[in-house]
Amino acid sequence: MRILLVGAGGVGAAFCSIAVRRDFFDTVVVADYDQNRARRAAEAVADPRFVATRLDASSADAVAEAVRAHRITHVLNAVDPRFVMPIFTGALDGGADYLDMAMSLSSPHPDRPYELPGVKLGDEQFALADRWRQAGRLALVGIGVEPGLSDVFARYAADHLFSEIDELGTRDGSNLTVDGYEFAPSFSIWTTIEECLNPPVIWEADRGWYTTEPFSEPEVFDFPEGIGPVECVNVEHEEVLLMPRWVECKRVTFKYGLGEEFIGVLKTLHKLGLDRTEKVKVGPVEVSPRDVVAACLPDPAGLGPRMRGKTCAGLWVTGTGRDGNPRSTYLYHVVDNEWSMAEYGHQCVVWQTAINPVVALELLARGS
Repeated sequence: MRILLVGAGGVGAAFCSIAVRRDFFDTVVVADYDQNRARRAAEAVADPRFVATRLDASSADAVAEAVRAHRITHVLNAVDPRFVMPIFTGALDGGADYLDMAMSLSSPHPDRPYELPGVKLGDEQFALADRWRQAGRLALVGIGVEPGLSDVFARYAADHLFSEIDELGTRDGSNLTVDGYEFAPSFSIWTTIEECLNPPVIWEADRGWYTTEPFSEPEVFDFPEGIGPVECVNVEHEEVLLMPRWVECKRVTFKYGLGEEFIGVLKTLHKLGLDRTEKVKVGPVEVSPRDVVAACLPDPAGLGPRMRGKTCAGLWVTGTGRDGNPRSTYLYHVVDNEWSMAEYGHQCVVWQTAINPVVALELLARGS
């Protein structure tokens, strides 16, 4: 197996530190638009199987050429979802299989954005499914932690724990703090703005997919392993678009434990237009307001030494158990930042996102 890892940021670098301990692959080509960043990620693991290259992820042709030049068998997309489609199509054109951790972007319904979905997450990718089938290639989309591990939990619950499922409810929360910063997201702020300010999607068996206002249906969820109660709200996320396609249930939701302060910041950014991706003219240059916000905040990959606490990704499943009785089960994965920093040198949020694609690639390599 020869892997092209596109993106050497927090998740990409964490992927390298996890994968280096495994023996299922021959080469990982770490690719980034910043070749120095790719080189740092590759050199950090001190293993000749890891090499670095520069790559423009916005160019499908460049991705395809990298696939051919390095004889790549699998492309792993570890950059933000703006670049999903050129990497997705570049992998196909180059003749490689593909994995990602976030899917192609959505766009709201033009007239009724808080009632009906417009273009949904992943629609652009699913539209090309026949091309992938005809080429005999695999595209394993949404295989990070959320989406990814959460979807595996859904399949496990349906196959082993429940005879009938009422709701598949992904619930994500943490008690993380960052020393020295009043506001410092532990994950890509570009992606966080995208998923939190877009109309959240809900799926119901008798209604299909529909949307609501951002931050709707608040609930307090008591997270395990000492994290405790966190207020969670509806957020747009891939699980709601993926789970109903393959797992029989009555309802699918995704709720994120953002907290009042974080929600307030996001609402302010939206009110000021700083969540926009369209470029605006500032003096002699044009810049994207959202890119400016991201540039002003600390790089999440470097926050690890200042972070304290745990993060939890999980799926709350309700319905009828195999014994015919009502059942409510939370399947989850918790990572302590102190542990991930000591063991791998990466903060817990990016480490947790990176672990599942390593598992997926190893299973593919072993044919299981």
